[in-house]
Amino acid sequence: MRLSSPSRKAPRAARLRPLLLMGGLPTLLGCVLAFPPPGHGGQAGGSTTPTLGEALAPSGSAQMELTEHLRRIGALFYGAWWCPACFRQKSLFGQQAGDRLPYVECDKTKEGRERCQEAGIKAYPTWVLGSKRLEGVQTIEELKRWSGFAKAPAGGAP
Repeated sequence: MRLSSPSRKAPRAARLRPLLLMGGLPTLLGCVLAFPPPGHGGQAGGSTTPTLGEALAPSGSAQMELTEHLRRIGALFYGAWWCPACFRQKSLFGQQAGDRLPYVECDKTKEGRERCQEAGIKAYPTWVLGSKRLEGVQTIEELKRWSGFAKAPAGGAP
């Protein structure tokens, strides 16, 4: 007597239970969210963050200015391609600014894993500027304060 037929699938909840117990569902969902659309990233002159996916909204001037400031002062954004929080962090900057973030991928290559291990990265995303660190998703305003960003007054332009 057969207890189960090989052609019969377990109910969806039963198939997902091992993922939930092992903490795999967030990672699985992160992978789905983090893949870039076809034809984006990895191209010459393209995104510095291609493995995190493409932000949906366009960037505003404040987001672009902060990204350029972070690049100028040597701040680094450490993350992993499968990390949904890293995708959220990038998305706060919008498309254009998010593609120019000073990003270090920690889990795609052996070199990236070693670089992040040497930097003492224990959580994603992590922002590093000299001896200063921030872990977790940061708002644009939090990153401005942390990095010492002060927009020079412009002649009436916001």
